[in-house]
Amino acid sequence: MQTALSHRSWCSEHDGEPSNERLEFLGDAVLGLVVTDALYSRFPAEPEGQLAKTRAAVVSSATLAEVGAHLRLGDDMRLGKGEAASGGSEKSSILADAVEAVIGAVYVDGGIEPARELVLRALDDRISDAATRPGARDYKTRLQELAAADGHRPPDYEITESGPDHVKRFEATVRIGGEVRGTGDGSSKKEAEQRAARAAWDARSPEDGASDV
Repeated sequence: MQTALSHRSWCSEHDGEPSNERLEFLGDAVLGLVVTDALYSRFPAEPEGQLAKTRAAVVSSATLAEVGAHLRLGDDMRLGKGEAASGGSEKSSILADAVEAVIGAVYVDGGIEPARELVLRALDDRISDAATRPGARDYKTRLQELAAADGHRPPDYEITESGPDHVKRFEATVRIGGEVRGTGDGSSKKEAEQRAARAAWDARSPEDGASDV
């Protein structure tokens, strides 16, 4: 498992130490197989095109980065000095790659069943969520549709930046009808806006119903 959490930047400073890139390659294939099999079994009436869209949403880098952050993989990543200093433990790309590498490592150690169990435990809710309809994981789209249904103009996003260029952070604030509904941050504007939209989505009170923001 140590190899699965060894970034190439760390390995370049430690001769002979393998990076997680081969495990990432393997884990990507295992992830795709497990998610495809789950979708095929759970949704027998869905056409191929819809299944492909759902799979793409579930195995996207953004989704895997969320899983990596939730599992706090960044805390255990072995990073080179420069990568660590630039906030590499929080970078979405590094976290997403680490999730795939961990899946690959579990497959190497125990075969497909332990790997399947890991993938489904980490992504089961996201599989169900993404299968609801195309783009279901896209909270900006959800929020825009709900705002329109409620008679509002499209949500307005305000972005602020902080930090040096090599480790810049973005914070997004989303307003609907002039009222702040959510905030979120990330290593890109897109990531920050999606997290702000999700915060607004999750902040709905239970009595709001499915069509209210």
